[in-house]
Amino acid sequence: MGELIRRWREALASEEPVAVATVIEVSGEGAGKGDKLLVFSDSHAGSAANEELERAIVEAARGMLETGRTGTIHLGPEGQRRMEDVAVFVQSFAPPPRMYVFGAIDFAGAVAKIGKHLGYRVTVCDARPVFATRDRFPTADEVVVQWPDEFLKTAEVDRRSVICVLTHDPKFDVPVLKEALKTEAGYIGAMGSRRTHNNRTARLREEGVTDEQLARIASPIGLDIGARTPEETAVAIAAEVIALKSGHKGGRLSDRSGPIHSEPVGS
Repeated sequence: MGELIRRWREALASEEPVAVATVIEVSGEGAGKGDKLLVFSDSHAGSAANEELERAIVEAARGMLETGRTGTIHLGPEGQRRMEDVAVFVQSFAPPPRMYVFGAIDFAGAVAKIGKHLGYRVTVCDARPVFATRDRFPTADEVVVQWPDEFLKTAEVDRRSVICVLTHDPKFDVPVLKEALKTEAGYIGAMGSRRTHNNRTARLREEGVTDEQLARIASPIGLDIGARTPEETAVAIAAEVIALKSGHKGGRLSDRSGPIHSEPVGS
């Protein structure tokens, strides 16, 4: 227990996101009540009554940590879902991840809405005050009237951050993408056709952006699900963000074999 407390304090001191998972109820007199695990984005410390339960707790706690949520989860004695035998309280020590949506177009409203649904703190930014209004984006946490690249220079961006460039205008998207590639954002996506993306890529190369940097840009943005409407496109973007974060390719589950969820990384 002392080692877990030490690592927890170190994580808090360094502002590293961490979740503390505690087994608070076990059906009957089963072993494991009081077990604690520290769950980080790519590792964990501590153990549960068995490997299956431990794997399920880590997976669930990591999902809650990614969105800064705290609450109680219920599992079976060997980590089964939709069972109530084991109650685990998960406390996340992390602010919600940030989503930056550049370009106050119709698609931005749908992306902002689904971003909030996924637990992100959403900011919509556009240099045009007639479009960047609270009335048009009621679900966003923040609506900013500023040139996107200038805003991004001082914005808080970390590895959990999502940047969606929907501007569709070279004078906006080239500067903001160049600035985005200087950050450690976990996802950078840009809307546009392949022709638009090729033109944009050429402009970015002229600005000194390398091929390695360009490879970070997801464009055309979103998974290939045949999306057309703003709402469908928002789903495609959200799916790509989730797939990239989890290390999956985004294909159909029915076409896969083996476990649905990835194995968590051990401590």
